[in-house]
Amino acid sequence: MDSPQKGMISVSMMCVSIDQTLDYLAAFEKNGVELLHIDVMDGDFVPNITLGTDYVRQLRKLTKIPFDFHFMVTEPEEKMKWYDIQENDYVAVHYESTRHIDKCMQYIRSLGAKPILALNPGTPICVIEEVLDYLDGVLVMSVNPGFAGQKLIPGTLEKVKRVRSFLDERDRQDVIIESDGNMSNENVRLAYRAGSRIFVAGTSSIVKPSLDGVDERIAEKRKHMTL
Repeated sequence: MDSPQKGMISVSMMCVSIDQTLDYLAAFEKNGVELLHIDVMDGDFVPNITLGTDYVRQLRKLTKIPFDFHFMVTEPEEKMKWYDIQENDYVAVHYESTRHIDKCMQYIRSLGAKPILALNPGTPICVIEEVLDYLDGVLVMSVNPGFAGQKLIPGTLEKVKRVRSFLDERDRQDVIIESDGNMSNENVRLAYRAGSRIFVAGTSSIVKPSLDGVDERIAEKRKHMTL
């Protein structure tokens, strides 16, 4: 099966102010945003703590948009159980976060969700080989995880291209690549051409202090998902 050609937007909910959540969700649904990116951090694997279980549970009641979980936690095989992971959600786990990455992937699959292997900028792509049979996607970080608003690390766009080649050479054209970190419109265009198809969108493009113009910002983002 060929990899999807249509790019998908995954909006970072960490970047959405609590008081604007309902208005932004309405705008996302109106504009067909495909995924909501849920950054889960435990203060251990990364130096930050974000988006706990109660937040996710309440958010689930407010929208039908599937979730795109990104677990930046130690022992994710245990902590994922605290969250309401549902069928067709995307769930990313970092290779370095557990001694049992294969069990994590299998657990995600057992829930009917899509297992994603997350790669830090310094993580070699060869680790994909160990869990390739379980994967629906690879999340290529273009910044080091932990905080929004960072600048893209040079070389990570080329890494997307190398990951796409690695997958294609093993006849896994179906495995989708996601890019996360400073996905400005120009960086989205470059990442799309390199092989990414899911783009985490936060303060660099869609989520701004004012809701005014969000429809246009989403439309502009989609224009850059092209070869």
